[in-house]
Amino acid sequence: MARGIAGTFWSGRELVDRLARQSPARLALGVFAAVIALFTALLSSRWATASGEHAPFVDALFTATSAVCVTGLVTVPTGTYWSTAGQATILVAIKIGGLGVMTLASILGLAVSRRIGLTQRLLVSSETKETRLGEVGSLVRTVIITSTALEVAIALILVPRLRIVGDSWGEAVWHGVFYAISAFNNAGFIPTEHGLEPFASDWWMLLPIIIGVFIGSLGFPVILNIARTWRRPRRWSLHSKLTLTTSAALVAFGAVVVAAFEWTNPRTLGGLDWNETLLAALFAGVMPRSGGFSTVDVGDMHEGTWLLQDALMFVGGGSASTAGGIKVTTLAVMLLAIVAEARGDRDVEAYGRRIPREALQVAIAVSLVSASVVLVASLLLLGITGETLDVVLFEVISAFATVGLSTGLTPELPDAGKYVLTVLMFIGRTGTMTLAAALALRSRRRVIRLPEERPIIG
Repeated sequence: MARGIAGTFWSGRELVDRLARQSPARLALGVFAAVIALFTALLSSRWATASGEHAPFVDALFTATSAVCVTGLVTVPTGTYWSTAGQATILVAIKIGGLGVMTLASILGLAVSRRIGLTQRLLVSSETKETRLGEVGSLVRTVIITSTALEVAIALILVPRLRIVGDSWGEAVWHGVFYAISAFNNAGFIPTEHGLEPFASDWWMLLPIIIGVFIGSLGFPVILNIARTWRRPRRWSLHSKLTLTTSAALVAFGAVVVAAFEWTNPRTLGGLDWNETLLAALFAGVMPRSGGFSTVDVGDMHEGTWLLQDALMFVGGGSASTAGGIKVTTLAVMLLAIVAEARGDRDVEAYGRRIPREALQVAIAVSLVSASVVLVASLLLLGITGETLDVVLFEVISAFATVGLSTGLTPELPDAGKYVLTVLMFIGRTGTMTLAAALALRSRRRVIRLPEERPIIG
C-alpha cells in the first residue's frame, strides 16, 4: 500500500516536472483550473456558508473562479451568505490568484523540481518583463514579499478608521485586512453587508483603497523598476513610463467624464456636495481599471456612463498586474502606431526608444482576440437572458476584464448565464497573459522573405 502511494506520488511529481520544463503555459492553466476546483470544493462545504447548508455548485464554482481570477463578480452577497471561514477561504483564493499565471506555475515547478527551467524562465520573463533570466527565481519571492508588504501597509491605515466608525477590534482587523488584500489584488470583494456605500464621503477610508487598486493595477514590473530607480526617473524602463502615463491619463479621463455624465443624476452624484462629488468621481475613475469597488449603485448610472466604463474596463491595467483587460501598454502601443502613421514615420517611438514591430503585432492580436471573446460571450448571454445589449455588454466586459462592477444582472442570471461568465473570467485572467507569452516565444526569423506589396487600407 505504502509503495503504491509512493509510486503514485513520484509519478505525479515526474509529470509536473516534465510539464514545468516542456510546457509551462499548459501547466499554468492546469494549475489555475486545479486551484479553482479546490476552492469550489471548499466553498461547497457546510462550514463555508452562514446558514450551514451546502452552497449550490454553480454559486460555489462562480465565487471560487471570481476569487482566484481576482474579479469580484458575485452571485450571492459575500458579507452575508458566506461564513467567516468561507470569507477567509475567498481571501486565500484572492491572494493565490493575484500572484499571476506564470508566477503560480513557477512556484509549483520550483517546489516540485527544485529549479526553474529555461523555457519556464522565458515565460515568467514575458509575464513580469524581467530580462535577467537568472533572477527569475528570486523575482518570484520578491513579488510575494512586495505584495504582502503593500497589503499590510493598506490594512494598517484602514483598521483604525474601521475601529472609529464602530467596529470592534476583531472586526476592524478582519475587515481592514480583507479590504487591503481585495484592493491591492484588484479583486473587488467586500466582507460587509453594505460594502463601501456608507463611506462614500470618507477620504480616510476610500483613499487607501484607491491607491491600493492603482498600485496593484500597475503591475510588478513597474513597481519593482520604480523601487530600484525611484531617484532617477530617466532610468525608468519604457514599459514603466508607458504604464504610468497611460494609467494616469485614463484615471483622469474616467473621473472627469463620470462626473460630467452623473453630475445631475440624483441617484448617483446629483445629491452630493463638491467634496463628496470629487471623491466619488475619482473613485469611479479608478475602479473600472479592474478594482471593482463602488460607492454608488452602478445600476443607477446613465447608459453613457456604462459605455465609458465598458471602454475603461476593456483596457484594464498594466501587464503582469492583478488587473485584467487588454492592458494599458497594448492601448499605448496602438495609439503610438496611429500617431506614427499619421506623421508618416516609419518607426513607432516613445520616450527616446523605438518600439519593435513585433510588439505592435502582439498588441493587435491580443486586442482582436479579446474583442472576439467579448462578442461571442455577449451573443450567448443575450440569447440566454433576453436582456438589453447595454446591460449584457457591461457584465460581459466586467467578467472578461476581471473587474467586478455590475449593474445588478449577475445575481439574477440563470445557471447557464453564470457558467458563461465563469468561463469568461477564467479566459480573461489567463488568456491574454498566455497568448502574449506564446506569441512572444513563437517569434521567428525567416531566411527567405517574399516580395512586398501593400494592400489598400481604409
